[in-house]
Amino acid sequence: MSNEVWCVIPAAGVGKRMQSATPKQYLRVHGKTVLEHSLACFLQHSAITGVVVVVSADDEYWADLIPQYQGQPVYQAGGGNERADSVLNGLKYLQQHLAIAETASVLVHDAARPCLSQKDLNALLAANTEQGAILATPVRDTMKRAFKDRQVISHTEERADLWHALTPQLAPLGLLTQSLEQALQAGASITDEASALEYLGFQPVMVEGDARNIKITRPADLALAAFFLQEQP
Repeated sequence: MSNEVWCVIPAAGVGKRMQSATPKQYLRVHGKTVLEHSLACFLQHSAITGVVVVVSADDEYWADLIPQYQGQPVYQAGGGNERADSVLNGLKYLQQHLAIAETASVLVHDAARPCLSQKDLNALLAANTEQGAILATPVRDTMKRAFKDRQVISHTEERADLWHALTPQLAPLGLLTQSLEQALQAGASITDEASALEYLGFQPVMVEGDARNIKITRPADLALAAFFLQEQP
């Protein structure tokens, strides 16, 4: 069994809901891009062997960040059509270019989720990950189901046992690669890594994380992330 822990960060998205010409992962917070903050979460942790950043072919921003990571275990892979394709490309880069063992652990983390705490990362790494594990938070708000294509309430969902999935999400390299390949080939709806594992019948563990580990999706999220980052030790 390999004790290596790698991280894959899919950063090929454009973030249309941010209403910005600049992809959200390259917006600046406290003098650094969101992606730099997200990378720092892992590069500062002694258990992380290295990071693969997955960027699109026409990315014009990543090249400006590369020089500061010279000499550090930061690698680049090409993006795919959807997030799941990009993640799969990152996993295959680990296997084919770096010859990482299939038993190595891989964390997949959103590029636009810069507020991950070292405490949450430690808790996830300590979990039983044979079938995968994810950070998540219990749903606290009342959840409404709308009619399809209409902003009209159909019914109230029972919130007991409902969780918000966060990242990172963790699984053995070989298992996650196989799960994504088979789920994508079958045309399954893959919204995160756990859903690919679920498609093959696995049951990832949920590790309760901090709700401040937000994903920057809309303009107001940027200011909120700035506040949370300022509060971190």
